[in-house]
Amino acid sequence: MGQFIFIPIIFFGLIILISAFFIVKQQTAAIIERFGRFQTVAQSGLRFKIPLVDRISGRLSLKIQQLDVIVETKTHDDVFVRLKISVQYKVIKDKVYDAFYKLDYPHDQITSYVFDVVRAEVPKMKLDDVFVKKDDVAIAVKRELNEAMIDYGYDIIKTLVTDIDPDAQVKEAMNRINAAEREKVAAQYEGDAARILIVEKAKAEAESKRLQGQGIADQRREIARGLEESVDVLNKVGINSQEASALIVVTQHYDTLQSIGQETNSNLILLPNSPQAGSQMLNDMVASFTASNQIGEAMKNSRKKKE
Repeated sequence: MGQFIFIPIIFFGLIILISAFFIVKQQTAAIIERFGRFQTVAQSGLRFKIPLVDRISGRLSLKIQQLDVIVETKTHDDVFVRLKISVQYKVIKDKVYDAFYKLDYPHDQITSYVFDVVRAEVPKMKLDDVFVKKDDVAIAVKRELNEAMIDYGYDIIKTLVTDIDPDAQVKEAMNRINAAEREKVAAQYEGDAARILIVEKAKAEAESKRLQGQGIADQRREIARGLEESVDVLNKVGINSQEASALIVVTQHYDTLQSIGQETNSNLILLPNSPQAGSQMLNDMVASFTASNQIGEAMKNSRKKKE
């Protein structure tokens, strides 16, 4: 009968003995209290506590954690904007006591500091500056949090401004401004391209006319050389210069009539076809050249008298 009494006692003793051992996971710290008072911090591994005297009051993760905070505030140019601030933090291994006992809700504490800093920094900036200088906002949040949370056993690893969301109407206006700017740049490029085409076309036309004029000058030079040779040939057979010139004019006159007659698509042209017409044309040309020379000589003499 006495043996049956000891069995429950032994069983109860084994349970108490087993409960004295506990395991703390890697990157975790356990808080041990004795009769409600802090006793020690148990690090990772197999640990021992006095049964019925010590108890595990809580566990804290030593891993890096992230808290996302959404803050709505107003910029310097009176635009309401929502910022998403991501705070990466961890419990300092040597300050587990402070982290566990000094703060009940560390997330709320961090959130309050984030709100305070963001609403102090962003109203100093215009909306465009908020996008450009978001790293400055993140640095200011990290600096303020580090100063405040280090005493509570928390280390702020990094803060990031991960999202900037202005009011919907403001975003639409910004998109319209951006589209207008791009259309303006596109119009400038199109104008520059059109200007280049006009300049290049003008250069091409000028070069074409220059070459055309050079061709006409070369043609006239060759014609003059041919006429000179023709006159020399006629002079050698006893025909004087005036008769030779008349003969050449008549010949060219009939050559012209023959060319016009061979062209079926030519417009109507009325030309005299008698030999006297060629002679009269030659006389008119000689008279014109003579008058032109006389006028030129008169102008030269007039300039000399003035000088």
